[in-house]
Amino acid sequence: MASVKQKLLFRSRNGVCGDGGDGGDGGDGGDGTAGRSTSSEKGGREPRHGKVSGANEPVQARRKSLNDSLEGDVRAFLVNEAELHTYDDLTKVNPVTPTTVLKCLQARYSARVFYTHAGCTLVALNPFQPIPHLYSLDMMREYHSAPQPQDFKPHIFIVAEEAYRNVQGQVEPVNQSLVVSGESGAGKTWTSRCLMKYYATVAVSSQKCQDTVERIERRVLDSNPVMEAFGNACTLRNNNSSRFGKYIQLQLNSSQLLVGASVQTYLLEKTRVAFQAPNERNFHIFYQMMKGASEKQRQEWEMPCDQRFAWLPNADKTLEEDCLQETVDGMISLGIDAEKRAQIFRILAGILQLGNVNFSPASESQPCDLDEQSKDFLKKTAALLQVPTEELQECVTVRTLRAGKQNVLLKPCSQSECIIRRDCLAKVIYAQLFEWLVNFINNSMSADNSKWSNFIGLLDVYGFECFLLNNLEQLCINYANEKLQQHFVAHYLKAQQEEYVAEGLQWSFVRYQDNQSCLDLIEGSPTSIFSLLNEECRLNRPSDAKQFRVRLEKELSGNTRMSWDKFSKQPHFIVAHYAGNVSYQIEGMMEKNKDPVPPELLSLLQKSEDPLLQSLFAAWDTEGNGSRPHSKVVTVVSKFKNSLESLMKILHSTTPHYTRCIKPNPDCRPLTFKKEEVITQLEACGIVETIHISAAGFPIRVAYDSFLQRYGLITNTRLPAQINKDGCESGEEASLGPAVQTVVNTVLRSSDPSTYTNNNNLMVHCGKTKVFLTHAMLELLEEQRGRVRSQKAFSIQCCWRRHQMRQRAIKTRSATLIQAGVRAWLVRREVRRWHKAASVIQAKWRSWRALMDALAEAELDDAEDLHEEEESCSLPPLDPLLKERGSVQLSSIPEPVAVRGWPLGLAMASTPNITVAFTATGFQKVMSLMATLKIPFRHGEYKVETNQFDQGVASIRAQPRGSVKLHMRRSPLRYADMHPRHDPDGVTGLNQILLESV
Repeated sequence: MASVKQKLLFRSRNGVCGDGGDGGDGGDGGDGTAGRSTSSEKGGREPRHGKVSGANEPVQARRKSLNDSLEGDVRAFLVNEAELHTYDDLTKVNPVTPTTVLKCLQARYSARVFYTHAGCTLVALNPFQPIPHLYSLDMMREYHSAPQPQDFKPHIFIVAEEAYRNVQGQVEPVNQSLVVSGESGAGKTWTSRCLMKYYATVAVSSQKCQDTVERIERRVLDSNPVMEAFGNACTLRNNNSSRFGKYIQLQLNSSQLLVGASVQTYLLEKTRVAFQAPNERNFHIFYQMMKGASEKQRQEWEMPCDQRFAWLPNADKTLEEDCLQETVDGMISLGIDAEKRAQIFRILAGILQLGNVNFSPASESQPCDLDEQSKDFLKKTAALLQVPTEELQECVTVRTLRAGKQNVLLKPCSQSECIIRRDCLAKVIYAQLFEWLVNFINNSMSADNSKWSNFIGLLDVYGFECFLLNNLEQLCINYANEKLQQHFVAHYLKAQQEEYVAEGLQWSFVRYQDNQSCLDLIEGSPTSIFSLLNEECRLNRPSDAKQFRVRLEKELSGNTRMSWDKFSKQPHFIVAHYAGNVSYQIEGMMEKNKDPVPPELLSLLQKSEDPLLQSLFAAWDTEGNGSRPHSKVVTVVSKFKNSLESLMKILHSTTPHYTRCIKPNPDCRPLTFKKEEVITQLEACGIVETIHISAAGFPIRVAYDSFLQRYGLITNTRLPAQINKDGCESGEEASLGPAVQTVVNTVLRSSDPSTYTNNNNLMVHCGKTKVFLTHAMLELLEEQRGRVRSQKAFSIQCCWRRHQMRQRAIKTRSATLIQAGVRAWLVRREVRRWHKAASVIQAKWRSWRALMDALAEAELDDAEDLHEEEESCSLPPLDPLLKERGSVQLSSIPEPVAVRGWPLGLAMASTPNITVAFTATGFQKVMSLMATLKIPFRHGEYKVETNQFDQGVASIRAQPRGSVKLHMRRSPLRYADMHPRHDPDGVTGLNQILLESV
């Protein structure tokens, strides 16, 4: 909330002076301390005016009053210099003038704070020394995991994370572009490298397909050193200057994970291969080879240690980029095998050897001569390029004149022509090798179109250049920077202010430097520098610099952006760019624009035995290239213009994020701040105007339907079904205005009543079809939306818990009823089984009792018959006393007699000397008792045993006549023991029942 109030404070301060651009309306005019009284003194810019009171006063008096008051505000602001470094956003500066902005940047740079917000732009000051902790992995994770990265200190990672979250958070994802601009040496390449490292770190957090993700991440990062080695060089203003433009597309899938990347390149400065300005160097790769090659590689490349190369000036200067091993490691990671690497380095070594070949003038009828040393260099070149030495020498020193498709004659070349052909051969080989390398990198790390859905683009283009001698390369480079500046102006400064007026805002325009007139001068139609240059190249006549200069002056003298130095003897023209005036030399510009390649050179390269070199020129149409009409010649500026237009289409289709790199001093000294150098860059790129519009305007613009779709829940407002499904037109959007205003008023009223009454117009404005918001209002909306969502989430949670408890109670009650029913059913089933088992046992018991009764009666009948037989026999009579008591009398009988004891039915073996006599009543009980108790009968050598030892039952009466099966786990008749224990002293089970019944 403190940050919101602070923003409100500065918004209110800016609003006192005027409706939008007041602070800057007199900023340039009143900044006398910076040495620039009016902006019209720089590049013809008109002074800016704002709203002031006293419209009837003279204009001069008003300007003086405005300047005096502004100077007083500047002095008051700069009094407390100790706090200037705390302004992390330049929109908080009051008043906004070049002096106040410059002082804040200087104070932050002195405090070693190198990033500062300037509205929609991030300003980055180059420290010219390594700051490792500023770009560590921990710092990346901290910004990536932060809920609100904007609350952190300004950093390039905030811009990166904002772009990444825009892709991730949009309902319909929009591709993002990070535009890194600035002068040569301002730190654009390093910034782009940090951005690539950031995305390669945060966009691979998923564990799915980890090997593929790590491979893509490694190749994306390793492509940097390879492309910098082949495309960057040391210039007067930068030790690692990009000599080509590149737009890197980091491809993301639907889950916003990095799945691939592709590189688009623009206008490689191939002339640097054969020509280097004083105190400048060739491309890094040549110095890496010369300083990092092993002895074996030197022998293979024909590059001894003591050899010097004409195309490698300032070789003694050691740079951090002169590391061959890092480049080789990057090539290995990209998938370039050892054979291809050997072929690449042989071709590069051949180019270096070709640069040492010098020509001696000869007669017009004879080709130029070569000294012995040059012949040796030529042989090494032919051996490395694997072409015949004689044909190579002939192609360089003799040209073929053609008439149609017929060869007419071979004409010896002059010394200058031989040098041109030699340089052309080197440049075309290097350009084709660089293009092959870019295509290989794209093939190795680019994903299929079906695997990625959107991208984040990183634009690293050469910075604005102004040297002592500027030619076609500098014209194209500065033209590209003009296009980027115009994109920024059209996208933000111009389009935003026009949108304010179209939506009905009371807006006072902030004047800015529009460079459209400069672009019309360079690329306009029908007459411009490019059109006249192409027309001159298509004419079948030798190029004349002075004649071309006269034509430029005749055709373009009416353009205020173009001028000439009357005291210069060299043909030239001066263009007033947005970053300053640049003088371009015309000499050699037409030849560079034509960029002709002799067909005999192409034929020679196509016949090379080196597979890579042959493949580079296999698809080149030598006949068409040589015999093509001049009207169809595709010039360098035409190709560059077409490729740049395709780049601008991509940028216009994406959401841009701007980073302005500032070069603090021209000598690249660490932590050195030059005011004159910085103020020029601030004025050139429109930083002050950007701050004015950002501070006084509304950087966030949301359509009504999108606003209600996100914030309508604050007031329970819903979009109509048709609008929510198909979107709405402008008329339908205007009808949503009252609902939007209700949401805005609710938020303002709930946050702070004073804010609602006084500062409503400073924080939010409802236009015709859009809502314009400041960052402070956006914070309030998000805060209120979060509270409402929390309340609704709490209500949903309460309802859900209540529903769950009710469902749980219903399930518990249902389960209890089901369990009670099951238990009752089980008990009833168990009781039925018990009743059934008892019935079966009772039936068996009754049948057994009936059987026993029948057997008893039968036994009694048999006993009576036996008694009668015994009486009839001549046996001694029994003692009456023994007979009455049931005792047994043994007597000797001459012959063995079988005796059966009733009623037990015991089979006893009788011996001749034993006679058993018993009574019908007493003997039965005695024998039954003795048999049940397992008492053995022994007399002498005879033994009488019962059948209980074999059958487990003491009496035949206890043996059932049928099988009885009890299926009950718990029988109600527990005493019915069919197998009693073999206890001689105990009587259990049915035996006890039988004994009790006897």
